[in-house]
Amino acid sequence: MHLFILQFSLSLSLSLSLSLSLSLHDPRRKKKKKGNKMDYESNSWIWEGVNNYPGVLGGLMVTAALVGLSTSYFGGIGVPYLSLLCSWSNLGIFHKKKSGKRRIRVYMDGCFDLMHYGHANALRQAKALGDELVVGLVSDEEILANKGPPVLTMEERLALVSGLKWVDEVITDAPYAITEQFLNRLFHEYKIDYVIHGDDPCLLPDGTDAYAAAKKAGRYKQIKRTEGVSSTDIVGRIMSSLRGPKVCEDHNATDAKPKEESLSKSSQLTQFLPTSRRIVQFSNGKGPGPNARVIYIDGAFDLFHAGHVEILKRARELGDFLLVGIHSDETVSEHRGSHYPVMHLHERSLSVLACRYVDEVIIGAPWEITKDMITTFNMSIVVHGTVSERSLNGRRDPYEVPKSIGIFRLLESPKDIVTTTVAQRIMANHEAYVKRNAKKAKSEQRYYDEKKYVFGD
Repeated sequence: MHLFILQFSLSLSLSLSLSLSLSLHDPRRKKKKKGNKMDYESNSWIWEGVNNYPGVLGGLMVTAALVGLSTSYFGGIGVPYLSLLCSWSNLGIFHKKKSGKRRIRVYMDGCFDLMHYGHANALRQAKALGDELVVGLVSDEEILANKGPPVLTMEERLALVSGLKWVDEVITDAPYAITEQFLNRLFHEYKIDYVIHGDDPCLLPDGTDAYAAAKKAGRYKQIKRTEGVSSTDIVGRIMSSLRGPKVCEDHNATDAKPKEESLSKSSQLTQFLPTSRRIVQFSNGKGPGPNARVIYIDGAFDLFHAGHVEILKRARELGDFLLVGIHSDETVSEHRGSHYPVMHLHERSLSVLACRYVDEVIIGAPWEITKDMITTFNMSIVVHGTVSERSLNGRRDPYEVPKSIGIFRLLESPKDIVTTTVAQRIMANHEAYVKRNAKKAKSEQRYYDEKKYVFGD
């Protein structure tokens, strides 16, 4: 009798286990992609089956009890099918898979005109407050109405913002002021959790806070502003260094003293104090693999612009690891002119490091690429774009060595913009930018004066 019960229970157990096994491999079950692997969805289907067919679970429990009783009676006879039942608990098919934590989406907007390492650091900090960073790019029309004419076009600014390693999504034509209507759109359409901005004031033409609605909704977070640089500061540097001797009149209808009007470039560049921690924050922190194809490209990368982003993207597509050489300030001045670079070495290095296509930089790379450099950094290909600044000192080809060993390649530049192009745009709209800078300085000073009056020293 006991033998019959044992055989019956084993048969029932086997049939049920085979049914479950077949259902696990049923091609009709939904699959989901994760990277390059296929992974089955959660095991909630089992619980649904249990709810719909409670007899199945009951049958399994009765079978297990009968098998246990029978094996106990026969003094622990090994039952091969019992191990399958026991192993189910280890596979975890009777445990609901915990749903993953919802990803936090944060939003930060801006003009991002004359992109610099301060912008990049702000977006880095914003990304650290969530899991996904959505950037709102203010339209050309909104910039013109609220600040003055933008230096870069929407297309150029989009290339710069999209090229940053911390940015996940970009909303073009974002409004300068975050109204309640746009705020609701961010919350419902884009699933934004928090709006982020720096601790510097962002005022509308009427003097009101552009982020008042977000603060009122309790969905606002603040980051620390990166000291030592701003778009206004860069415009001032360019106008001071490139201004001709004939331009000596202040546009506030007063004559400016030449000494006060044309600040020395060295005094403007000392505001930024680089630290090793900041470089680590911007760096990927990974070296090339043992068999990696290392691509090398060098340049000044002054006033980091869309042309730089596009050529770096194209260079990265040629290999596994992109190494970028940043020329020293002295080298840039020697080959581009005494008024360059506008941004100094460490500022330019951070701007390049912030680009998602760059893996590592050589800070202060030499003008000429030597055999030792190629060997030390295991360079597979050395590239250079077809569009670049003209060198004033072209006595020797800096790519002579890589050309001689057959690893040099000339890349077609996707854009014809160079640093001089950006500088010339600013100089062509000199008066507009002087008024723009003065307007911003005045509004910011009024903001800080009111803040000081309210809170005291």
